[in-house]
Amino acid sequence: MRSCTQITWDDVPHLDAKTKEQLLQSIPPHQRDARTKGIPILGAGQIYPVPEEIVLCDPFELPKHWPRAYGMDVGWNRTAAAWGAWDRDSDVVYLYSEHYHGQQPPSVHADAIRRRGDWLPGAIDPASAGANQKDGTSLIAEYQALGLNLYPADNTVETGLHACYQRMAAGGLKVFRTCRNWISEFRIYRRDERGKVVKENDHLMDCTRYLIMTGLMLATINPADYRDMRDEVDGRGRSELTGY
Repeated sequence: MRSCTQITWDDVPHLDAKTKEQLLQSIPPHQRDARTKGIPILGAGQIYPVPEEIVLCDPFELPKHWPRAYGMDVGWNRTAAAWGAWDRDSDVVYLYSEHYHGQQPPSVHADAIRRRGDWLPGAIDPASAGANQKDGTSLIAEYQALGLNLYPADNTVETGLHACYQRMAAGGLKVFRTCRNWISEFRIYRRDERGKVVKENDHLMDCTRYLIMTGLMLATINPADYRDMRDEVDGRGRSELTGY
């Protein structure tokens, strides 16, 4: 029988506050969670060397006027999607929900995704446009027929990784702590000895890249919420054109 116990350096009695502060300054930022909190993470080849406390945030009610979209990665072993809301005023994207299931037909995934809002646009792995071996139809066409509002994503890998990293490091990409599968992938997302991205357990990482590279250009407000906001403005006697 095996067990695993996670401890932080707060559980080590011989380290006082001054020693911890001195040690913290000597630890690279991307290794601080592993060294101080016992969170397993890959350091040398980590693609996003950003401390979790900079990226993660507690869930909150998203304003209705923030446009939203999602990124989607498809496959038999794992199909994933990540939903984001964009605060344009501060240019911060919040990942607030995820879909993470495998070995299910497209109809099951499509149903789960539609439940988040069938009006939402999605940016999907462009490889899904290729014909499958079953009947020659493409996965993107199959999902579109099932009611998803999908568009091929920009899959320029290194450019997309850089765009995501820049946002994370600058506080422009936040993730709700409830996105547990996203957090798990983030911790092990890495390159191999030759500098290539390790294509294992990276489905939500790909979804995030699709969302940032393409989804933000598609992001929109729920039409029902938009009508409500417009009616509220009209009711106050303001001009729809000027807002005054």
